[in-house]
Amino acid sequence: MAAAAPELVWIAEAFALPGTVTAISPLGNGNVNDTYRVDTTSGDRFVLQRLNTQVFPQPQLVMRNLQVLSDHAQQRLVAGQRWEVPQVIPNRHTGEPWVENGDQFWRLLSFVNNAITVDAITTAEQAGQVGRGLGLFHSLISDLPAEQLADTLPGFHITPGYLAAYDQTLQSTSLQLCDRSQWCCAFVEQRRTLAPLLEQAKAAGRLQLRPIHGDPKVNNVMLCASTGIAVSLVDLDTVKPGLVHYDIGDCLRSACNRLGEEAGDGEGVCFDLELCQAVLEGYLGAARASLSADDLDHIFDAARLISFELGLRFFGDHLAGNAYFRTSRPGHNLDRARVQFRLTESIEAQEAEIRAIVDAQR
Repeated sequence: MAAAAPELVWIAEAFALPGTVTAISPLGNGNVNDTYRVDTTSGDRFVLQRLNTQVFPQPQLVMRNLQVLSDHAQQRLVAGQRWEVPQVIPNRHTGEPWVENGDQFWRLLSFVNNAITVDAITTAEQAGQVGRGLGLFHSLISDLPAEQLADTLPGFHITPGYLAAYDQTLQSTSLQLCDRSQWCCAFVEQRRTLAPLLEQAKAAGRLQLRPIHGDPKVNNVMLCASTGIAVSLVDLDTVKPGLVHYDIGDCLRSACNRLGEEAGDGEGVCFDLELCQAVLEGYLGAARASLSADDLDHIFDAARLISFELGLRFFGDHLAGNAYFRTSRPGHNLDRARVQFRLTESIEAQEAEIRAIVDAQR
C-alpha cells in the first residue's frame, strides 16, 4: 500500500470498488474541490473528490444532475466512437452516489485511461480538439430538457450579480489598494455596460437556457495520450441549466491564451486568433446543428464577457481576502485577475477578426 491517509482509504473503500485500494494520490490542480486518483487491486482506477460544500451547498443535487446527464449522454453515444462520460460509482452500503463523513461529502467516478490534459494550449491541433470536445458534449446533451437539471449554483455566470458583489466588496474592504489594484478598479469601471449583455439577450428570447458544463476550461478536456483526440469532458460538478455561451466563452478564453491562467500579472497575455479559429472550427464542426443564428451572433460577446467576468471574480476575491479561490501566495488572485483583464483587452482589440472567424463557419 502506497502511503495514503487511512481516512482516504476508508472513504474510497466505502464505494462499490471492484478491488481493494492499492494507492491514493493527488490529482489535478483544481481551485475548488480536493481530487485524488484511486488505484485498486483489479487494475481499475477511479477519481475520488471531496466536493466543496461552501461552493455547492446542496451536493446531493450536484450528483443527481451528473447522473441525469450521464444517463442521457450514454444513450446518444455513437458506436465505435471513443467518447467517455464519467460514470458514478455508488456507495456500497446505501446505494447513493456519494459518501458522507461528518461534514465532508465525497464522490467516486470512473477514470479516463490513456488520456491527458494540458493547462495551456500549444498547438492549433490541440485547440481544435478542445473545441471539438466541447462541441461533442453539447451535441450529446442538446436534446436533454434543461428543466431536468437542478440549478445547483444560482447566479453562476450571471455577470451583473458578480458586478454587484464586487461593488459591495470594494466598498467594505479594508485592503490598501496598490497601483495594480487601482488599475483593475479602473478596468472594471470602464466596462460596466458589458455585464448584462448575455442576460439581456436571454430575456429577449434570443438565447435559450440549455444544459451546460459550466467550467469547460482546457484542462477539463481529456485528450487521448496516443492520438491527441478529445475523448472526454470531466469535472461535471457545475453541470446545470444555463447558456451555452457561458461554456463557449470559457473555452475560448481558456484555450486562446497561450500563457495560461497563471501567467504572472498578465504582461504579454494575448488572445491568439489562430487558436480561436481552431477552437471554433472544432466546436462548430461538432455542435453547429444545435445552434441558431442568434447563438452564433453572440459568440464574440461570450468570449469577451466570460474573460471579463472571471477577472472580476478573481479581483473581488482578492479584495475579500481570498475566500473562494485557492491561492498559493500573496497577490495570487490579483495576478489572476490581471491575466483575465489583459485577455479581455486583447479580445476587444480583435473584435472584427473574431467575428469574421465565426461568420466563416455559418
